[in-house]
Amino acid sequence: MSRYRPPAPPKAPYITPEGYDHLEQEMKDIWVRRRDVTAALAAAAAEGDRSENAEYIYRKRELAGLDRRIRYLQVRMPKLNVVRRTPDDDSQIFFGARVKLEDLNGEPCEYRLVGPDEIDRHENYISIDSPLAQALLKKTVEDEVVVKTPRDTVSYTVLEVHYD
Repeated sequence: MSRYRPPAPPKAPYITPEGYDHLEQEMKDIWVRRRDVTAALAAAAAEGDRSENAEYIYRKRELAGLDRRIRYLQVRMPKLNVVRRTPDDDSQIFFGARVKLEDLNGEPCEYRLVGPDEIDRHENYISIDSPLAQALLKKTVEDEVVVKTPRDTVSYTVLEVHYD
């Protein structure tokens, strides 16, 4: 059995201004953290035998993780398009929209369509690449949205659309 995994599909290159600011702040914080980890790594290396030095091994792994994230941000951030404008027709759902939906059971839920790099910051943020977001694009209030999930098909009704 092969360990080959096909490459992931490319992520949408869109991000909100708040999301981009968050990535810039993360980059600054990582560089500060990297400086501290490097100093701790040097101190652990000075203690002698590195093969049995848990502090040295831990710091080395932590530094590798920080470097991996720095490389990712350095490659990803120049490719991002910061979306600052709201669409001309703000009754339709596009990137950055806050959408209030209702499922067939009458349960309301609210989402904001954002770029894939900022979905982990808030619970109700969904990626513009997600199946639900793709089904919501260009819909208006009172439209029905049908989304196929791995388990079944889910239907929603659009109750509200607004932009920040």
